[in-house]
Amino acid sequence: MTTHKTVDVNVDAMIEDLRTLVETESPSRDHDALAASAKAVAALLDERLGGHAVLVESEAGPHVHWSGGGTPRVLILGHHDTVFPLGTLERRPFTVADGHVTGPGVFDMLGGLVQAVHGLATLDDLSGVEVLVTADEEVGSHSSRALIEERALACGAVLVFEGAADGGGLKTGRKGCGTFQVAIAGRASHAGLEPAAGINALVEAAHQVLEIAALGRPAIGTTVTPTVAAAGTLDNVVPAEATVVVDVRVESADEKERIEAAFAALTPHLDGARITVQGGVGRPPMPESASAELFAVARRLLPGIEGRAVGGGSDGNFTAALGVPTLDGLGAVGGGAHADHEYLVIASMAERAHLVAGLVNAIRDARK
Repeated sequence: MTTHKTVDVNVDAMIEDLRTLVETESPSRDHDALAASAKAVAALLDERLGGHAVLVESEAGPHVHWSGGGTPRVLILGHHDTVFPLGTLERRPFTVADGHVTGPGVFDMLGGLVQAVHGLATLDDLSGVEVLVTADEEVGSHSSRALIEERALACGAVLVFEGAADGGGLKTGRKGCGTFQVAIAGRASHAGLEPAAGINALVEAAHQVLEIAALGRPAIGTTVTPTVAAAGTLDNVVPAEATVVVDVRVESADEKERIEAAFAALTPHLDGARITVQGGVGRPPMPESASAELFAVARRLLPGIEGRAVGGGSDGNFTAALGVPTLDGLGAVGGGAHADHEYLVIASMAERAHLVAGLVNAIRDARK
């Protein structure tokens, strides 16, 4: 095995870099904000790692790509968009107190990005390393998926810097996840004078909700959860339209196919009602087998670290589905993703930065 130098990381510098990213607010779908955020990420990469980060324009906003040159061997993957609207920072400013950093996006996933960059900066050689930071992970990765898959296949190994699992564990498996929208068309009529002349889309929706919820198989990890419904216009009108939104999580490709086929086969219960279904399981499952090789390396570097399969999806689902070894949850230790109490644990920042450096070296040594 090649001998690599070990350089300590500066936690104070990491916190200041994190402040810069957090204070450049980056809500998904806000192209102007994401453009500013992408420039901040690119500046961080260039300052800490050298070279020249490239902005890859897309309809969602700019993605950021950086390469250390040479034959691609490992992809560092993250995203710079967050779920918080502009103005959140004013209400919940970047704060360092009591061993925690708080602020919008510190855990999901700006803290992980900063740790990854500082970990890479400890290496004397960055050849074979690529960094891809996308602009639309929180809204489905529609504009970035092709680029993610291209670079994952080129590199052959992927490290994902989403926030750690509970207790600081790595994420070794993820459910496939998706959203379905079920639109129901009926016919309006006066609810008092001639209710029978209408086709009640709300009643049809009630039938469909019960049928859809019964598709779940929790014992094998499949959850099918109706989450949002809307119907009707006035209290004396038989509703002509209704919509139902459904969250789906699956652990296997077979279940993905079963669920998608079941939604496609939905049929009306009321004569004359019509059903239209959109959506699907957009993120395929990430089986634990996809992370086994890299997780074993992580445990050699950091004995005792645990791996957990989780229900949420990430861009690691896409790379794992390609058969590319993928390890997730390498980012910040903390919690409260998407919530007002989101936080990062400062004491874990240096350890996580060194972990990425060790993983990168081990991957490159193994693939020479």
